[in-house]
Amino acid sequence: MTRYLKPVPDWEEHEKPTMPGSASMPWHAPRTRIAYAGVGLLVGITGGLGNALVSANLPYFQGQLGLTPTQGSWLVAAYAMVNVTTNLLAFKFRQQYGIRLFCELGLGAYALLALLHLFVGNFETLVVMRAASGFAAAACTTLGTLYLLQSLPRRYVGKMLVVGVGLSQLAVPLAWLISPSLLDLGEWHNLYLFEAGLALCAFAAVVLLKLPPGVQIQVFEPLDFLTFALLAPAVAMLVIVMAQGYSRWWLDTPWLGYLLVCSVVLTTSAFLIEHFRRNPLLQMRWLASGATLHFILGAFLLRFLTTEQSYGVVTLMRTLGMGPDQMQPLFGVILLGTVIGILASAISYGPKTLIPQLLIAIALLGSAALLDQSRTSLDRPHDLFVSQLLESIGAGMFMGPLIMRGFQQALKQGADHVVTFLVVLSITQTMAGLAGSAVLGSYQLHQEQVHSTDLVSQLNPADAVVAQRLKQQQQVYARLITDPVLRNAQGMAQLAQTTRREANVLAFNDVFTLSGRLALAFLAWSLAMAIRRAVLDRKAAASCAPANPPPSR
Repeated sequence: MTRYLKPVPDWEEHEKPTMPGSASMPWHAPRTRIAYAGVGLLVGITGGLGNALVSANLPYFQGQLGLTPTQGSWLVAAYAMVNVTTNLLAFKFRQQYGIRLFCELGLGAYALLALLHLFVGNFETLVVMRAASGFAAAACTTLGTLYLLQSLPRRYVGKMLVVGVGLSQLAVPLAWLISPSLLDLGEWHNLYLFEAGLALCAFAAVVLLKLPPGVQIQVFEPLDFLTFALLAPAVAMLVIVMAQGYSRWWLDTPWLGYLLVCSVVLTTSAFLIEHFRRNPLLQMRWLASGATLHFILGAFLLRFLTTEQSYGVVTLMRTLGMGPDQMQPLFGVILLGTVIGILASAISYGPKTLIPQLLIAIALLGSAALLDQSRTSLDRPHDLFVSQLLESIGAGMFMGPLIMRGFQQALKQGADHVVTFLVVLSITQTMAGLAGSAVLGSYQLHQEQVHSTDLVSQLNPADAVVAQRLKQQQQVYARLITDPVLRNAQGMAQLAQTTRREANVLAFNDVFTLSGRLALAFLAWSLAMAIRRAVLDRKAAASCAPANPPPSR
């Protein structure tokens, strides 16, 4: 039986919270609704903006703090591992202790550590800061959505949920747009000063304008913490493998293999415990069902496809010498596309439009990748406007329908299945993002070696075109190097560097082609599954329909 920890107010039917852990929905004055919308936007963007600032300026951070690329990847891993594992207990914490305490603790700790890092500023505190950012992001995503739900009447709940879950996607383009201005005013301290100020503003906003109270019930059991103690390090180890595998290389670092084995053992142990529990934290039987497995695969592939932008396009532009200043217009287009995608998804939201929205998002992601498969070293950010507008619209469109479809499937089984859904969603999105960067990065590196070998084999000094190019390279250094032998060697080195750049561009084209083909295959599979489901639903409706009565005589 449900054990209530606080008396339940006498709400009217339209005011009752959807479930324990959510806020009630009383009537608000128009200006109060506007305030709730403003706080929701602030909190929703705050959760992801700090990590986006670090990701957008990771090479700059490495240079300023003297970090190696391997150390830089620890910053990404620290955020991801805490962000994923927080969702294991966050939903039950909200149910038992209330959403207010959960969010005030998360934002308060985040703001405090951001200020602390400004005074210490070493690698260790930076890693701790990124971990705190992961915890705060898990809180802010939910909190921003709950605030937005208070901004409109209850009949708009579905549309506002789509907007709320999409807010975190605005963080990356916003980070690229504001980073150059912050860095122009000083060193890395300005980025963290901005992040700390934003966290303090969000903390003050949620303290001053509190959410309406909800229902608090007793949900925690001792075995919940045992499952968390097993799954949290298991997920953390898997995140470390994904984040460090590319920089240290997969087969050259034995301890990555040991971490992977330990992760599998701990995960298996946790799943066995949950399988035989009376009141499990994770619903293993539902998790192993066909519909849930299809959802996991689809959610993973959708997030994987978005790395064509976050890894492919950004890294290509960096390889060609483009910095945040040059890429600002491109990310302005990406921000516009993301907003269009979120709004289009929210406006057209409905039970019958979820599948079409997802199919359109897949088609847009695949189209963008195929448009980028013929890039050259002469391309600049403005040449990517069309493809990345399509990519960002697709990325902004898919998240809302994906979450709503999974949430509906979980609620059909009962409110106790929501924790499993939230954990699955968090793991698939985080792991797919890391896996996308790791897999596409490894594939790009392999293809770069293949193309480099092929191009170098064609550099015959006896060839007239190659000889002319070498002569041009040598003339560049004629005033600086008088020794003809050294001048020839410098010309050869410059030509080799140009060859490597062209090999990199060809390798990125291969990455875009791979992403496009994967999207087309995913689209075909999704269409087949949608048609199959429609046929089964029609047959089920026909079998349940009453037989036609005999004609009266």
